[in-house]
Amino acid sequence: MNLLITGLHGFVGSNLVSTLKENHKIYGLDIVFPEKEGVVKTFSWNELDKIPETDVIIHLAGKAHDTKNQSETQVYFDINLGLTQKIFDYFLQSKAKKFIFFSSVKAAADSVEGDILTEDVIPKPVGPYGESKIAAEKYIQSKDWKDKKVYILRPCMIHGPGNKGNLNLLYNVVSKGIPWPLGAFENLRSFMNIENLSYIIEQFIIKNPPSDIYHLADDEPLSTNKLIRLIAESKNRKPKIWKINKSLIFFIAQIGGVLHLPLNPERLRKLTENYIVSNQKLKKAIGVEKLPVNAIDGMERTLAYFSSKKNYN
Repeated sequence: MNLLITGLHGFVGSNLVSTLKENHKIYGLDIVFPEKEGVVKTFSWNELDKIPETDVIIHLAGKAHDTKNQSETQVYFDINLGLTQKIFDYFLQSKAKKFIFFSSVKAAADSVEGDILTEDVIPKPVGPYGESKIAAEKYIQSKDWKDKKVYILRPCMIHGPGNKGNLNLLYNVVSKGIPWPLGAFENLRSFMNIENLSYIIEQFIIKNPPSDIYHLADDEPLSTNKLIRLIAESKNRKPKIWKINKSLIFFIAQIGGVLHLPLNPERLRKLTENYIVSNQKLKKAIGVEKLPVNAIDGMERTLAYFSSKKNYN
């Protein structure tokens, strides 16, 4: 098939191109235009009228979550909502039959209320990233796409070779031998391995699941303590996990809140809460019982990549 991928020079886009180029003809839409192996041609956003007809549009381009909270709110809406409006309007008048939009679980919930996050949740995003993503979702849902297929995908934290983000920060902390002081908390979090993600996108291209919202996650969640052990093992080191009394940790966090220290009640909640995402609806839609790569194997491959890079040694 002929594919159009927006934002294909990013982490997810680069990995998708590597996977999909074997069986599909790929065109790009991006703000940068370096030649990319497997891509016929990359167009700019003001060249929509020059793009050849395609069968599937995969919309990745967006403003990523700024973990340092330094980005202005309007920037998120200009990019995450504005570009989605532009490319979806293009899709509706084109001959393309499928539109795959990359949203985020942060559009659904900043914290998981209950045991597991499903697609039935009433969206309660917190902050401009999640709010701009849900605004883009609502724009798509407000349109009539008739006989076309539209998939809104909400992945949780994506990881793999070449990724940047909170996982890298934790990797660097553990690699420096800094102890993890929150070992008394056995919280579980869902991740999305890039190999599984690429497999899922291929299934949406070649099969015809119903148009809907789908959460994307690996089959198994991982605890932060397990993740720290895996990082230490990737560096051939013994993990340093301190199981300090929870009551003492809560007390320290309360003081931190008053004195504006790094560890405060909100940050403690973020570091120790469960965030488990269901992928049952997704697997039923694409007709599989399990995803190809289990969570531990996928994480070990990512960490092996980190260890192979000089800047992580």
